[in-house]
Parts: sequence; C-alpha cells; structure tokens
Amino acid sequence: MPNDTRWSVERATAWWKAQPWFAGCNFIPSTAINPLEMWQAESFDPETIARELRWAADLGFDAVRVYLHDLLFDDDPDGFRERIDRFLVLASAVGIHTTLVLFDDVWNPEPRLGPQPAPQPGRHNSGWVASPGLAQLERYPGDASLRARLERYVRGVVEAFAHDPRVALWDVYNEPGGFPSPGADPVGAACLPLLADSFRWVREVAPDQPLTSGVWEVPNHPLPSAIAELQWANSDIVSFHHYGPVPDLLAFIERLRARSERPLLCTEYLARPMHSRFESHLPIFREHDIGAIHWGLVAGKTQTIHPWWSWFEKTPVLKRDPWFHDVLHPDGRPFDPAEAAFLRSFLSRPAPHPGRIAH
Repeated sequence: MPNDTRWSVERATAWWKAQPWFAGCNFIPSTAINPLEMWQAESFDPETIARELRWAADLGFDAVRVYLHDLLFDDDPDGFRERIDRFLVLASAVGIHTTLVLFDDVWNPEPRLGPQPAPQPGRHNSGWVASPGLAQLERYPGDASLRARLERYVRGVVEAFAHDPRVALWDVYNEPGGFPSPGADPVGAACLPLLADSFRWVREVAPDQPLTSGVWEVPNHPLPSAIAELQWANSDIVSFHHYGPVPDLLAFIERLRARSERPLLCTEYLARPMHSRFESHLPIFREHDIGAIHWGLVAGKTQTIHPWWSWFEKTPVLKRDPWFHDVLHPDGRPFDPAEAAFLRSFLSRPAPHPGRIAH
C-alpha cells in the first residue's frame, strides 16, 4: 500500500539534482566477514576502515552503501550509534556519502553476536548474516515483543542520523524475500509484514534523506509480486540490482523508466564473469543519469572475489581470474591496473546532465 507521506516525484527529482552523480561501492572492511564483525566493539576496525575509504576516494568513488544489523542495536545501542558516527566521520573526511541498509534477507538465517566464524576457503560470502533472519520473520506477524524490538532498532538508528548530511539515503531492506542460504528456497512472502513496517517506521521519523528498497529479480525463482509492489509504492528513489550484460541492463532500465519517473540508483552490480563490468556499465549508468554502487572494494574475509556458484564447487578454488566482485588487494593494489586507471579517468569527468552538480 502506498504511503501518503512518500516524497513526490518533484521533491525526489529536486533532491537528486542537488546531489553529485553517485558512484561507489558496497563497503565492508577487509577484516570483517559480515556486518556483525564490522560493527561489534571488539572487532570494529577504524584504522582499516579509514585506509580503505581513502583508497575508494582515490579511485574516484564518492558513495558507499553499508549494512547495519538489528542485533547490534539490541546489544549496545549507544555504542552502535557512536560507531556509526565514527564511520561517517571517516567517510565524509574523504568526500564519501553513505547509504545505510537496515534489514537484509540474504545468507545465514541465524545470526549471533560474538566472535564470527572464519571464512570457508574459496566460498563467496561464507559468513554473511541476514537481519533479522528467517526464524524471526516467521515469528514476526504474531510476536508483539519481536515487533517492538525491531521497531526500537529502526527508530533508534534513524532518529540519530535523520538530519545528518553525511547520510545520503536509507535503504530500508536489502533483497527482501531473498535466499537464507545458497541452494535454499527464497524467504518469499515471509518478509512482507516487516518490509511494510520498516518503511512506515522510517517514514514516521521524517528523515531529511529519501527512502528506498532495491527492486531485484531472481532468474528461475520468481518472487511474490507483492514484494516489488510494496517497494515501488514506498520508495522515494527507485533503486535496483543488476548483474548481467549490457543488453539485459538496457532492457531493465527501459522497464524501470516505463514504470516510474523517479530517479534511479543501481545499488548492486559488477560480476565480471557475467559481463557486468565498470568499463561496460558505468558509461550507461552515467548516460542515463543513474547512480552506480557496485559490490565490493577490498578483497578480504567476505571472499566475494569468488562467484555465487562457488558454494556448489566440490573442490574450493582459491584463486580467481577474473575476480567476481571487489577491486583491490588487501595492500591496495588493484586486481586489474587497467580497470583502476579507467575508474580514475572516467570518474574524474564532470557530470554531463543539466542541473546536476559537479562530481
């Protein structure tokens, strides 16, 4: 159901034109396997975060998308907010805007605080965790205490940064209805009550930043249409994910433009073996005035240099050429020097669209 206080197309468009052309990455430091390890006090690593954000800025990126987690707020709300603020200080110091992600339906459905597992050799995102997780979603509609807990988390984080110019957008829910583990059936409609509530809770805080939840499609696993309809009805800025070649991307953009006049932001792309690359896709995103946030910066514990299908390989492959995601080695060397040179050159060019401020 549409939210009556959603931004108008005119307000969303005016906001978009007042921003730089966002180009950046989904960010997690190379020393963290998942958002819990990134943000917990014991493993929060500001030195690595600062260094890797500087590398991102050096490549020309001005935006990052960062995942939070509900358990972190339950455990230490003040400390969690302080660490978010510390991250925003480091990002803004190098000219980077941050999009914060509140919920996520992908990978391990049973997240737990404390020490996180070591990476499984050769496995893509072997330790990533969902938020809040499938078991919580299945309990959610009838569990008043769970609903209250998640509402406290959303309001407690959004209220702290609702008027903070360092925060670009609120991405309320990543890939709703997604896969709780590789090979498992999708979460599907179990996400719908929380997806609806999360939009409502953030909207009631009335942040200065727009809201979104990325529209996405799963080949051979159609999601319930109600998920996308809810995203369309409540997003101020239309975001989406796309991993595929140029013809498929252009067709998807055409369908998105036919559906809405709202600004578009791609919040996940870059899968080199699937013909989703910087050299092919960034010119298209820029030509169509679509923000571009790819997956991964520095190869590390998430091991997203390996492809999704690495989960089904009987013998782990430890080296990949090309990498699936990510751009830099842990010491800052690029996976592909020519690719890094392209990024620095392309992202240094002035924005081509009327009304758009300089990059």
